[in-house]
Amino acid sequence: MLLERFARRVVPTASAEQRTTFARFLELPDPVLVDYLLGQGIPPQPELAALVRHIIGPDPAPRHPMADVAPVRHDPAPKRAL
Repeated sequence: MLLERFARRVVPTASAEQRTTFARFLELPDPVLVDYLLGQGIPPQPELAALVRHIIGPDPAPRHPMADVAPVRHDPAPKRAL
């Protein structure tokens, strides 16, 4: 989905060189693409590294999977009178 959104937004107005770089990126094996897109690795080629930064935005740091989950408050059960 991330790549599809990027492609729909950027590729129509991209230069021939940018399209070629994107095509080269898409030819990488899926596990490598996932690592790059999740911020687990950086492509050694500068043009691919710049593309990944453009796709994922300025902060490629991986987020904790529970980062967006709101905490649940668990109040202790009221003590019963004896």
